[in-house]
Amino acid sequence: MDETLDLRGLKCPLPALLAKKAVAKLAPGMALKVLADDPLSVVDIPHMCITEGHALTEQASRDGHHAFVIQRA
Repeated sequence: MDETLDLRGLKCPLPALLAKKAVAKLAPGMALKVLADDPLSVVDIPHMCITEGHALTEQASRDGHHAFVIQRA
């Protein structure tokens, strides 16, 4: 994992917006792990990946939050 972004405690639409901003700063091919506990993040973050062309390589729910691994296109 190249970087981790902890967005737990933030509500929609902030997790998806901040993840998008963080992924944009990565070099192509690098990965970002995003932690979020907002229930809508399971919809918003995958949607952001699709619209931006990034790969969502992992998505899991654990310990009351969701974890996403996004690889920059």
